[in-house]
Amino acid sequence: MQPKPLDTSPSVHALLGAELKYHREKEGMSQGEVGHRLFVTGAFVGMLEAGTRKIRPEIAPRLDDLFDTGGFFFRNCDALKKLRQPDQSIEAAKAEQTAKRIQEYAPQVIPGILRTKAYAQAVLHSGLPTAAEDAIKDLLTPVLERAKMLQDATGPAVWTVLDEAVLRRMIGSPAVMAEALRHIATLMRRRRIIAQVLPFAADGHPAVEGALKLMTFSNAPTLAYLKCFASGQLLDDPETVAQYELAYSLIAASSLSPPDSLDLIESMAEHYDLKSRRTYSLSPVLLRQFEHLEQQPRISP
Repeated sequence: MQPKPLDTSPSVHALLGAELKYHREKEGMSQGEVGHRLFVTGAFVGMLEAGTRKIRPEIAPRLDDLFDTGGFFFRNCDALKKLRQPDQSIEAAKAEQTAKRIQEYAPQVIPGILRTKAYAQAVLHSGLPTAAEDAIKDLLTPVLERAKMLQDATGPAVWTVLDEAVLRRMIGSPAVMAEALRHIATLMRRRRIIAQVLPFAADGHPAVEGALKLMTFSNAPTLAYLKCFASGQLLDDPETVAQYELAYSLIAASSLSPPDSLDLIESMAEHYDLKSRRTYSLSPVLLRQFEHLEQQPRISP
């Protein structure tokens, strides 16, 4: 199975951005001058021209007025709302590279930016059980590149809430899990990330049905990214993003404190370490018997 090639064809947003650039240069205006007229930054205008950010409906009429384009931008933005949204995971990964702050709720697996190589490999194998090793390797490379952001002290501030299921669902093997959780604990102790655990004991919450990522920027509005099976959606509507920001705040408020979360993460890492040593020291028959005994309810004397 070959990895899916990246879609390098220009998106509709990139085509609209190219039209914006054409009119701006025709009028001899800089990105900063256009930004001043739109009440945004010049850097944000550059993102619109590159197609990495969408021209929002509230901005489109201003562009039509500024460049006297007869409603071109407004009509096309309105038409885009009716189009089926494609998978935007690639755009989200690009946006992550320039974010000032990343906040993420992970309900099932460790987020990509926090993954070790072995854990990331195990996740890919789980999702693509029949894929060839070369295909897995190609998909693994961008994941590991994203994780390198945490090696840079000037990189984004990362605040992650892990559902307790993330800690208890074994991906790969006990050894893989122990290494993955220790990696998170190390990042926390180095004060490179903030991490909390949402315990099973917590009540329902606004993101109970899926993952949520918020990306904040110095010179552009906040983005929300919703990840679902084999796809993802990037949102920039201010009202919608504000709802997800509130949802994240409520999730964090229901979670364990960072110190208590660190204790639980390190405790689970030790649990997987012990389980890994048992795996190597016991015969398969004895291991099954031991695990069976572990699962039996304990009766108080």
